[in-house]
Amino acid sequence: MAYPIRHLKPDAYDKLVRLWNICGLTHRPKGRDSREAITEQFGSANMCFLGMFDNDRLIGSIIGSHDGRKGWINRLAVDPDYRGHGLAAQLIASAEQYLNDQGITVIAALVEDENTPSMAALAKAGYEAWEGIVYFSKRPSWDD
Repeated sequence: MAYPIRHLKPDAYDKLVRLWNICGLTHRPKGRDSREAITEQFGSANMCFLGMFDNDRLIGSIIGSHDGRKGWINRLAVDPDYRGHGLAAQLIASAEQYLNDQGITVIAALVEDENTPSMAALAKAGYEAWEGIVYFSKRPSWDD
């Protein structure tokens, strides 16, 4: 079955956080994932929040963003009740299309090592894990 994918708006925040929670994705509700921060991010020209729906139920999400040179895929999530039907591939392709339309052809994804469903979906979509890459982060607190 085909499920529609559309750009999310700020009123989807509660559904988005619910989906991330049931998918076991780490999020920072006091920092960059707060309602206020996400609402501001929805308005960014370099970022898209895409959602896949079964009627009114948000069953998948992905964030595509870029800095003008490289694109990023983040927060790939598919409701566990809907996995195994190629939905993650559709979300990835939609985020890639958004980034390609912005002139971005180099796309990366940062995935936490316990998120095996996202790693499998990205590998199936042609992404390669780079051994020896270490992620560095500087932030005011671990809530950000």
